[in-house]
Amino acid sequence: MHLLWHLPSPRLGCRQGVLDARLPGSSANPMLAQLTAGKPALKVLVKACFELAPNRGTMVKPMRVLICGIPNVGKSTLINTLKGKRSTATGDEAGVTKIEQRIVLQDGFYLFDTPGVLWPRIIVAKSGYNLAASGAIGRNAFDEEEVALELLDYLRQHYAPLAEARYKIAGVAEQSDEQTLEAIGRKRGALLPGGKINLQKAADLVIHDFRSAVMGRMTLETPAEFAQWLGHGQKLDAERQVKKDAIELDRAIRFKKVPRPRREDASGED
Repeated sequence: MHLLWHLPSPRLGCRQGVLDARLPGSSANPMLAQLTAGKPALKVLVKACFELAPNRGTMVKPMRVLICGIPNVGKSTLINTLKGKRSTATGDEAGVTKIEQRIVLQDGFYLFDTPGVLWPRIIVAKSGYNLAASGAIGRNAFDEEEVALELLDYLRQHYAPLAEARYKIAGVAEQSDEQTLEAIGRKRGALLPGGKINLQKAADLVIHDFRSAVMGRMTLETPAEFAQWLGHGQKLDAERQVKKDAIELDRAIRFKKVPRPRREDASGED
């Protein structure tokens, strides 16, 4: 798990964002980065929090630490680990934490567990698939088969031996993601009447195995990969915005909300 602590706000002693080590770029909320822009950050989870806020930590001025992040990233699990007992509910699905909860870690030190929040628009397509595979997105918001195929495509390129060992199939690196999913369904008995592969069930198996880490330790992106995906996503988003602005301008002109631009003749004169 990857941890990020931020300097205190007027109300809170420290801010910390929890990231998923399997997808550290995709699980970083860009809105949180904007809110904390310009503030020094330490990627640690020790008594550095008190060093960042030396005047906090007493009953008069308690340390208030807001733990935030995307759904199903491990915020509640982190709190339970720090507390030393089960203080908040955890689960392998998005939306387990419904409301903000205050947990007393020790006298003068409060942790606040918050519901996971995603940003409004995910412009990196690969991030969307990775977030769905990790459990950050509710199952009603994505197609399991499509997500499983994207997941298998990455696994066959980077973790073929782990997939082969888990599902007892050979040649994963040489197969397509569709072939691999069908082989997994056949091997695990995900069959429909007549012997046809139940791709939905096979996809659920793959996603569950990834989330539970039974295939082994793996990550779905590297910093270089995410930087490339982000650059491509930003380019496409900028192009979409240009088209959107053009459509809105044309609509405004047609409804006479703005004047039609003046045209110039070939000589450059009106």
